[in-house]
Amino acid sequence: MDTDLRLEISAWLAGFGIDSQPADGVSTSVMILACLLLAGLSYFIVRRGVVRAMNLVIQRSRVNWDDIFMRYRVLEKFAMLVPVLVLELLLPIALTQHKLASLLADRLLSIWMVVLLVRGCYAALDAANEVADVNLVSRRLPVKSFVQLIKLFLFFIGIIIAISVLAEQSPLIFLSGLGVATGLVMLVFRDTILGFVAGIQLAANRMVSRGDWIQMDKYGADGSVEEVSLTTVKVRNWDQTITMIPAYALVSDAFRNWRGMSESGGRRIKRSLNIDVNSIAFLTEAERLKLAKINCLKDYLQRKTQEIEASNRAVSDFDMPVNGRRLTNIGTFRAYLLEFLRQHPKVHKEMTLMVRQLAPTTEGLPLEIYIFTNDTRWANYEDIQADIFDHIFAILPIFGLRPFQVPTGMDMQALRG
Repeated sequence: MDTDLRLEISAWLAGFGIDSQPADGVSTSVMILACLLLAGLSYFIVRRGVVRAMNLVIQRSRVNWDDIFMRYRVLEKFAMLVPVLVLELLLPIALTQHKLASLLADRLLSIWMVVLLVRGCYAALDAANEVADVNLVSRRLPVKSFVQLIKLFLFFIGIIIAISVLAEQSPLIFLSGLGVATGLVMLVFRDTILGFVAGIQLAANRMVSRGDWIQMDKYGADGSVEEVSLTTVKVRNWDQTITMIPAYALVSDAFRNWRGMSESGGRRIKRSLNIDVNSIAFLTEAERLKLAKINCLKDYLQRKTQEIEASNRAVSDFDMPVNGRRLTNIGTFRAYLLEFLRQHPKVHKEMTLMVRQLAPTTEGLPLEIYIFTNDTRWANYEDIQADIFDHIFAILPIFGLRPFQVPTGMDMQALRG
């Protein structure tokens, strides 16, 4: 077939007055030129015909994931394989009389084909990673880590195939030789291997995902996870600084993930105010009648007064404060806070809601507010917390209570006066 083709080319060239022999360089050059033209034509047909038609179909489709693949030009990169395949088939025919050139061209085209194939797979993987980000799959799985791992695997496979093509040996020989270099591989790619294993553990246990708020004081991280890669986790702190944490550190060290708080819909307020114990006292009748006008205390005081009166009917010498049961300003204040928080529109009613006394200290009696807000956004959470405690400090004098505060220079100056 090659001989017949060369004879036809020689006869065709003779028609133009060019004297050539079937085995000389002129015929070979014409055949190489024809191969290049056919390869270019095949690429033009695929690129301008098939790929463009498929892109038009993608643009008119209702799904979005194929648009991402089109943006990464996945089809265009795989289309580059067509002219290489054409050259791979036709160049050996054109170079039949030149064994060395034919062998060199065959190997170079094989390596080029591997490079183009890996390049196309890289583009497809990048597009798949963005599809996962758009569909929020990366919040549940470290997709980027798996994409990077597959890229690394494809890179090594491509290198091995390229070397096997140049050496004319089976790729299995080079793969088996890697066992000897396992120790070196473990040393060079230690972080990559540890990161990959950690990535699997992070994904299997859903320990951290993109968008989570994590806190890891050892690395100075306190912010939102922006990226979970094969070897590192990128955290944007609330002060807009970036912290890069090794992936395996999240498995070996302790860290706090606030995802549960975000998913629950409630964020905890756990703060106490210290009451000056010298301001704690029994309520007088006048004070009770005054506090009974507070809406949050009407039902409580009515019920509690009836309960105490029934309990004290059999008590003798009730004039002594220590005899019988009496209302206190601190107890009434705690009941008010509990009802106030139950009626607060920003307090989560389905979670723990508690006002409790802690053990007295040298700084007074701590009265702790333990509640959850129904808005987990940081700025809103801080506003809600501040509004609640603004109100608490403002109404303390109504109950005859004082907050504990360490004396300042102004206090000392007032004592001297």
